[in-house]
Amino acid sequence: MSSKYDVVIIGSGLGGLVCGYILSKNGLKVALVEKNNIPGGCLQNFIRKGVKFETGMHYIGSMDEGQPLRRFFDYLSLSSKVALSRLDTSGYDVVSFQGNRYAYANGKKTFTETLARHFPKEKNSIALYIQRMEAIAERSPMYSFRNMDNPYWMDSSNMQIGVAEYVRSLTSDKKLQNVLAGIMPLYGGVAEKTPLYYHALITDFYNKSAFRFVGGSDIIVQLLCESIRKFGGEIITGSPVTKVRFNNKEATGVTLLNNRFIEASKVISDIHPALLMDMVDTPLIRKAYKRRIYNIEQTLSNFTVYIKFKQDSIPYLNYNYYHYPGDSVWDGHFFYMHMCDEPDQKYVRSAVLFESMDWKTVEQWKKLPRGNRGAGYEDFKAKKAYEMLMNLERQFPGTVSHIEDFWTSTPLTYSDYTGTLEGSMYGILRDKNAFSQTFIPHRTKVPNLFLAGQNINAHGIMGVIIGSILTCGDILGISALTKDIKNV
Repeated sequence: MSSKYDVVIIGSGLGGLVCGYILSKNGLKVALVEKNNIPGGCLQNFIRKGVKFETGMHYIGSMDEGQPLRRFFDYLSLSSKVALSRLDTSGYDVVSFQGNRYAYANGKKTFTETLARHFPKEKNSIALYIQRMEAIAERSPMYSFRNMDNPYWMDSSNMQIGVAEYVRSLTSDKKLQNVLAGIMPLYGGVAEKTPLYYHALITDFYNKSAFRFVGGSDIIVQLLCESIRKFGGEIITGSPVTKVRFNNKEATGVTLLNNRFIEASKVISDIHPALLMDMVDTPLIRKAYKRRIYNIEQTLSNFTVYIKFKQDSIPYLNYNYYHYPGDSVWDGHFFYMHMCDEPDQKYVRSAVLFESMDWKTVEQWKKLPRGNRGAGYEDFKAKKAYEMLMNLERQFPGTVSHIEDFWTSTPLTYSDYTGTLEGSMYGILRDKNAFSQTFIPHRTKVPNLFLAGQNINAHGIMGVIIGSILTCGDILGISALTKDIKNV
């Protein structure tokens, strides 16, 4: 059985869905092929005993009128259809470190004044920091909507400066250095590797404004899928791709597990580049490129406890909580966040508790079947969950007694359901010491094979959308596409 499309997209995470939306909106015949039974990747949600949990997209920023993500949501026909709940503007993120809690407030001035209450002698350093974060972000054309005639611009200078290196140069106050680096779980940061560029983009993104989805981030999947189908696109689920097919000069399509061949003029991969390389057997892709992809280090994964609370027992927490138990934020953390079910929420029904975890911690169970990995694995999860819940109780006394039920996931779970390599939260670890080796562009050496998703450009909702626009720009013409986005 054969089908012919203008574009076939492997994977239906955010990158694949945004590419599918843009290309089908512009008249191309598009097919998205997803191995799982439902689309969405890290936007997937699930329900346990009547409460919903998110797997990856927990909160977003820059959604006020005229702000970067809002402008992209306008173009994607999402803004008016997605319900959001604003996080506390006086402290949307709270960093707990060495016995104190430090609030990140929205806006450069308020951010500075709020932290300066704890560090009065460092007020100028804090002001310089948040101004620098905005300046770095604003220099990116697709983020700031400035100089979009050159959308492929890359800030190589701030790619080669590390986050930890920069904050050390800014202040000698070690506690402040840690507090300013306190959002490192949002990019799986490594102290002497993660480039300042990514830290700056994320910091400014949330400093502008911060929100939770009301009812879960899977509304994004639902709306983009509806639009793609309305534009004539096809979404094929439960159909793993086994091979990308080539002739002697380009890709010709993909073969599915059921041997169906989908012929296409262009192929976009929204899966991890290493997984794509497993599907590729052609001299058009050099062995050196494959080796580089396979050898890149991944960001850490996580262990998660999904909590259901007793009804009307725990007040809704309108901020996100980062706790660092050691002497450095780079040495381990846990992250606690409530789910938003309705506007003006008073009590929380469900919450998530994360802690970073290395793939090697659970690798011994990777070959065992999903859902039946044995008593040793279940015992490991139970012990880890108990440890994390006791840590939560120390931070928020009285919380554990109000838990009705809880569930857990490990890096193996994350790998199984989102298709990330080694269960990585954010894919490839960008390394300022090896910038060119760890930056993967959306183009490949094959003229009609492109990449999308969190492993190109940047991760997170903003980074993935921008990366998808760059990918689609090579197919539609980047000038026309960016003009359409600016004119919405």
